[in-house]
Amino acid sequence: MRSAAPEERADAVVVGSGFGGSVSAYRLAEAGLDVVLLERGKAYPPGSFPRNPHQMSRAFWDPTEGLQGLFDVWTFRGFDSIVSSGLGGGSLIYANVMIRKDERWFVCEPLPGGGYEKWPVGRAELDPHYDAVERMLDVTPYPFESPAYASSRKTQAMREAAEKLGLEWSLPPLAVSFAPAPGQPPAIGLPLADPPYGNLHGAQRRSCRLCGECNLGCNDGAKNSLDHTYLSAAVAKGAEIRPRCEVRTIEALDGGGYRVGYVEHLPENEGRDVDWDEMPRRSIVCRKLILAAGTYGTTFLLLRNRATLPGLSDALGTKFSGNGDLLTFLTPADDDAENVRQFGATEGPVITSALRVPDAVDCDDVSEDCRDRGFYIQDGGYPAFAEWIAETSGPKSLWRIGAFLGRWLLTALKLAPDNSLGAELSDLLGDGVLSAGALPLLGMGRDVPDGVMTLDGDRLDVRWSSETSMAYFERLRSTMRRIAEVLGTGFVDNPMWFFRRIVTVHPLGGAPIGDHPGEAVCDADGEVFGHPGLYVADGAAMPGPVGPNPSLTIAAMADRMCTRMLERAGRPA
Repeated sequence: MRSAAPEERADAVVVGSGFGGSVSAYRLAEAGLDVVLLERGKAYPPGSFPRNPHQMSRAFWDPTEGLQGLFDVWTFRGFDSIVSSGLGGGSLIYANVMIRKDERWFVCEPLPGGGYEKWPVGRAELDPHYDAVERMLDVTPYPFESPAYASSRKTQAMREAAEKLGLEWSLPPLAVSFAPAPGQPPAIGLPLADPPYGNLHGAQRRSCRLCGECNLGCNDGAKNSLDHTYLSAAVAKGAEIRPRCEVRTIEALDGGGYRVGYVEHLPENEGRDVDWDEMPRRSIVCRKLILAAGTYGTTFLLLRNRATLPGLSDALGTKFSGNGDLLTFLTPADDDAENVRQFGATEGPVITSALRVPDAVDCDDVSEDCRDRGFYIQDGGYPAFAEWIAETSGPKSLWRIGAFLGRWLLTALKLAPDNSLGAELSDLLGDGVLSAGALPLLGMGRDVPDGVMTLDGDRLDVRWSSETSMAYFERLRSTMRRIAEVLGTGFVDNPMWFFRRIVTVHPLGGAPIGDHPGEAVCDADGEVFGHPGLYVADGAAMPGPVGPNPSLTIAAMADRMCTRMLERAGRPA
């Protein structure tokens, strides 16, 4: 039943609080606009991210099934995907990496099924906005040579592999606080001072304690995630932030502006099934509407509301890409516990360093080593409890359990001469070779953005497969294998690769920018063709893969979008 509450009005409504939405909310509020930001997920102050099995079981997003958690997991015919739902969007669970899109990777290239991957914005235009975002997120490379971080074995291994393979190696900027204050040396777990604009959570943050839990949400607040930065600054400038509010309808109004309808995900509905019609409904009218609900959320909203947004480009839903994401693993070369190379994957932030493999567009004279689409390979990490899971699963652990129970039974029945079980308990735990010698490798780069997003009833569907990008993926896997060889380790694919499926955490496209509505949904400034005041500010606007981790580019594009928007409105930018 529709609420009888009066309809609200605002200068600007921002849908979503990820990199595009948070930047937009801050920039527009800073310029004096009345801004309301609607975020479907809830707030996660430090200490509130799930860790134990009971908490993790409720940490997924499916609100009609009573789940209002952090992880939104999608599955489609050719791939699977994980995105975030919470105040701060993907910054809550990403790996903090802030790499600029390579200058020559702003391409204009034909796609296999027709059309082009075409970037109407270049690196030179974005560089000032990259600068602004990096300042706000206070990015810094991982200080792995600091005495406090002397155990950075995975970082050292990646540098060694790069040297042996002749590849470019770097410590990418990370949006993480390693030191208690600017200019101070890195130190683990020290209190952080709040920035001048404050902290919307009102909770104490602490410097990084190297626990490898970035992708589960940082319970120390060491990540300079969007809730601690742009959103806190937006609130200080007068923006209103509304968590647990999910936009469902958009209507273009006669005379300009938009009516936005949304539902509220009440805390009391967690843990119980609830239909959309049972959720409280609200609406708000605005002159400027910025869609930043993520690649899936924004594209779904535009597809679902096509009838009330007449004239949307036929390019809506096109140029989907997984940003070339691929996960593989380095593994112990053998079972010799004494000689296994240990990477310390649980030590440090999730990602600390990156290898870059050049693209054909980087090379004036295309050679054997520079003939195809380029990519980055980054070391991965995980929390310590994942090592226990690895060591207690599989046939070897079952054998150890059986051997221990047999020994215990013999001792209990007085059939064994030795009643000390210390050695047996040690054998039960195993030698830890698998977990000590394992390291995830995270690949991303320029896959082919030829996926198409459509509606299947009232659900989103995406048609994309690895087939047209197979040359890219095989080149990426080959390089990962070479890394294993030069480091003297084993190599295994993600088991899903057996079915040629990938898991992407960087979905892009669906409402791409371009020069005209025949090829794009939005112009180069992110404004939707034919709908003044309607903007797309997230990964959906990308007309192809970013290549490296896309968060910084999405944020920079949103910052540029706001500058253009404010300049046209005659407001100071």
